[in-house]
Amino acid sequence: MPEHSISAVLDAQRFTAVDAVTPTSSCTAVLRILLVTEDDPLYVRLFFSEFFALCQPEKFEICGVTIAKAFHEPLWKTARRMWRFYGPIDFAQLLVRFVRAKVRGDSIEKHARERGIARLPTHSVNAPEYVRLVKTLAPDVIVSVAAPEIFRKGILDAARLRCINIHSGRLPLYRGMMPTFWQLLRGEERATVTVHDMAEKLDAGDVLATLDVELRHRDSLDRVIRETKRAGARLMIDVLGKIADGSVNATPLDMTTARYFGFPTFTDVKAFRAKGHRLL
Repeated sequence: MPEHSISAVLDAQRFTAVDAVTPTSSCTAVLRILLVTEDDPLYVRLFFSEFFALCQPEKFEICGVTIAKAFHEPLWKTARRMWRFYGPIDFAQLLVRFVRAKVRGDSIEKHARERGIARLPTHSVNAPEYVRLVKTLAPDVIVSVAAPEIFRKGILDAARLRCINIHSGRLPLYRGMMPTFWQLLRGEERATVTVHDMAEKLDAGDVLATLDVELRHRDSLDRVIRETKRAGARLMIDVLGKIADGSVNATPLDMTTARYFGFPTFTDVKAFRAKGHRLL
């Protein structure tokens, strides 16, 4: 999508700040949700396919979606990162999948457009002008799904009720990047999908709900990511329902057990494959 100002995008969709903050009698009990995610047509899109299929309009109103570049970097840098991670053979297969998805038009933006959801482009969710716009939209909850930025105080405070994130790892042990990879490498029996409150410190907010996805002795990272994305969408819908009716429970993390994992290195991938696991 070409770069436009946020106001121009909203005007083009006939969506105004007045619309955002003036409830009607038919939607006073509806939970208003702002989605923040990354442009990934392969895996994150699976989350949204499931999420939108389950998202009941009488319960939830999506007041906007922000779709950032993957890793918050140019496409060529992401391609180089993936080449180093997957290696030439798997990268070529992944590239074919990516091109097919683009040709078919499979994207999170397409899901949003089909549902009439306003797209809110920004160079940063922490930009003052973006935070001001979000406040005019008056979301009850901001939902982060693979968002490539750390949220600072301004955007965290912009939601009326809470700002929440979904993470495909058990917290606080598997904080950081690629948690499904690290759980497989470290021999976990299950990958834990976690929905938690967001805090200024990465992956450190109170846990709202979890679910487990079984891991196999010789597994595929591709399979695990796909399954955790779909299962995570169902978990997110459940959590949002509990937020709406006031029944959600928050469990503080014991940060004394916290660890942080970065993006896997070539050595990490080599050890992963030595265990009998595959990336694709």
